[in-house]
Amino acid sequence: MDRSPHHLARNVTRLSHLDLPGAGQVTVAGDFAYVGHIPNKQRLGTSILDVRDPKHPKVLSQIFLDDPDSHSHKARVAGDIMIVNSERNMTPIGRRAEELPRLRARLRESLKREPSHAELAEKLGIKESDIPMVEAAERNPYAQGGFRIYDVADRAKPWLLAFQKTGGIGVHRFDMDERYAYISTEMPGYVGNILVIYDLRDPSKPQEVGRWWMTGQHVAGGETPTWSGRRHRLHHALRFGSEMWASCWHGGFWVVDVSDLSKPKSLGSYNYHPLFPEPTHTIMPVPERINGRRIAMAIDEEDQAQSANEEEARRGRAHACILTFDVTDPAAIRPLGQFQVSELDSPFSR
Repeated sequence: MDRSPHHLARNVTRLSHLDLPGAGQVTVAGDFAYVGHIPNKQRLGTSILDVRDPKHPKVLSQIFLDDPDSHSHKARVAGDIMIVNSERNMTPIGRRAEELPRLRARLRESLKREPSHAELAEKLGIKESDIPMVEAAERNPYAQGGFRIYDVADRAKPWLLAFQKTGGIGVHRFDMDERYAYISTEMPGYVGNILVIYDLRDPSKPQEVGRWWMTGQHVAGGETPTWSGRRHRLHHALRFGSEMWASCWHGGFWVVDVSDLSKPKSLGSYNYHPLFPEPTHTIMPVPERINGRRIAMAIDEEDQAQSANEEEARRGRAHACILTFDVTDPAAIRPLGQFQVSELDSPFSR
């Protein structure tokens, strides 16, 4: 394979280096950077940095997690309020524990006896030796999902104001402003993450004001999903004026009217999967109209959450890409274009 002789970075100069565990999200507000960390051995959840001198960034404070099964890889800030997520570490054991009761009942009915560990393991796609861990997780389901609110007026001493628990494996990503938090989380009675909106008027006592979900997610309300598992779920929703732009993984994206936050209303959607196989990570409108049209841009994520036996099937398939859409009429969204970075421009090709 021919490889490009050009450098991967052009017109970019590194000013400094700070050795920290991997970051999930970095928010820069004023003179400070707020770093949410992916799971790490130190259980480091969030770092607050002074970046007034970009050549010499300084760690002002760090928040560590008490729970070894949780991570806090997202951080957002509005004024002196910081929100971080609390989500279960993505291990195969946790999801299998959720599947175990239904699987055991189904096998019991078909076999007319209690299924063995070997039979359960085969259906779950795990080792027989993993079943005791799955059963232990079934007996003690995850209960730390949610988000934490901190007062960061003194960046060196963040002060915990509230821990709002949600449900399931907890909060993945979210948006916020000085008054509201727009949380993507699992909740009891729903399949996959939905949007839950909280009023932060009193940040020590967040109050839920509204919810939005794709039809089919609210199984406790009698809805039936037309997809399998949690492939259709909210990754996160971003607010632009009276609208929320919701990226919904393998469900494409939705435009939601939030002029009344207590009653979010779907304005339109577009699902370009499975033609493009990688899930929708982020969707947002372009600020200005182009030739009189309102344009939106979607960014897909290269989904690494695949089992080893699917690796062969993934070879040759289209990679995650950027897509543009005409969203002038949210009820009649039209695709416009697609852009994909060459594999030779990836550091993994070198």
